Amino acid sequence: MFSALSAFSAASASAAARRRGAGRLAAVAVVSGLVAAASMVTAGTAAADDAPQSQGGATATITGLKTYGSAVIHDNGQDQQVSAGLFEMSVDDGGMLQTYCIDLHNPTQRDAKYQETSWSGTSLNGNKNAGRIRWILQHSYPQVNDLAALAEKAGARGLTEQDAAAGTQVAIWRYSDGADVDAVDPQAEKLADYLQKSARNMPEPRASLTLDPPAVSGHAGERVGPVTVHTDADSVTVTPPADAFASGVKVVGKDGKPITSAADGSRLYFDVPEDATDGSAALTVQASTTVPVGRAFASETRSQTQILAGSSESTVSATATATWAAEGAIPALSAEKNCAEGGVDVSVANAGDAPFTFELMDAEHTVPAGESVKVTVPLREDKAYAFTVTGANGFEKRFTGMFDCKTQGSTSDITTQTVGEPSPAVVDATSAGDTDLAETGGSAATPIIAGTAIALVVLGGGVVFLLRQKETGN
Repeated sequence: MFSALSAFSAASASAAARRRGAGRLAAVAVVSGLVAAASMVTAGTAAADDAPQSQGGATATITGLKTYGSAVIHDNGQDQQVSAGLFEMSVDDGGMLQTYCIDLHNPTQRDAKYQETSWSGTSLNGNKNAGRIRWILQHSYPQVNDLAALAEKAGARGLTEQDAAAGTQVAIWRYSDGADVDAVDPQAEKLADYLQKSARNMPEPRASLTLDPPAVSGHAGERVGPVTVHTDADSVTVTPPADAFASGVKVVGKDGKPITSAADGSRLYFDVPEDATDGSAALTVQASTTVPVGRAFASETRSQTQILAGSSESTVSATATATWAAEGAIPALSAEKNCAEGGVDVSVANAGDAPFTFELMDAEHTVPAGESVKVTVPLREDKAYAFTVTGANGFEKRFTGMFDCKTQGSTSDITTQTVGEPSPAVVDATSAGDTDLAETGGSAATPIIAGTAIALVVLGGGVVFLLRQKETGN
């Protein structure tokens, strides 16, 4: 168990200056119209039905840098002092997490959402020392909370929680980012050196909860699936589709009997009535468990990747979808980040009796009946992405996310944790990087340009109005 999280707190004050004269009031009205016009243009782009990539597990919101000390980054003859230590996250539907940073050069956004993910979908992919980071987590604070014993192993005269957190973070950065970094406190530095020298490779921990595959398809009148449960929890609760009663669709086990709970390795099926109208449904599995130490957490926005150091009993969940039809092509689509290939893998399976043809990135692909294909969409590093798979009869599936697979940069890029500011530095989510609009080839600046154009028209009209008023007054 670890101490309760203290949320971000900040005080702000604002003052409004008195505006004098009819001309100033009119100018304010023009500016208000400009802002409203720009907002209307950009709001339309956010209405798309986006599908972020989620493998299941814990979903959490970062709340702050809780226990920390100071460290110095050395790079190209420059030194930069930063805060180093434990972050805390609040888990959706209950639970708390403690994490360390493994992505030094990216910013941390306040209240950023994070999703448990595999190492292959983060900067740990291809890092030969990733297993050593897990060893450090298992053999240091907060997993080892006997600080006297930890200090003795490290040859330190004593360790506070702040020293232990700082020393652990420094050791992790040396392996996650290849950083030349030292702890400011001499005892924390001794701990960092001890952990770095003692670390041994360990395997990646298993996920707290996933469903494989996350999307299936088949004919009405059949059991569509299976979807296999992978979890470290003793059992999971199975929630059937929301409209199961009306559609007649049931979630069953391999014996065909309705199922409401499952365990690791269980196979779930969607039992679809023969007379069911062509459609789709989703099931959700949920459990309460401690998330394994060493699991990675990636953000939906450009916020530095984290690795789990400690977990309370937390709620984890995963969702799988099924699509069915009486005849024709019956596709099932899912996507997963593939850092090794520099993109996102889009998997398309066709359980129908006719080929499924779709378009992605201006290229056409065909999946024969009963087969599947995987297409990798190349993406730019540290950029938000959005691309759409389209097919016949109005078929459309859009995927969105943030592609962050590398640790890169220099000391001038480190804006994440500054001394005297224990909370992560805040970055505006709207400026965290351009979006790759792969389905159109367009730019994220398009709505801004359109909004600016409308705003200029409004502003021009306002200026003409003011000039005419001035002439009338003269």
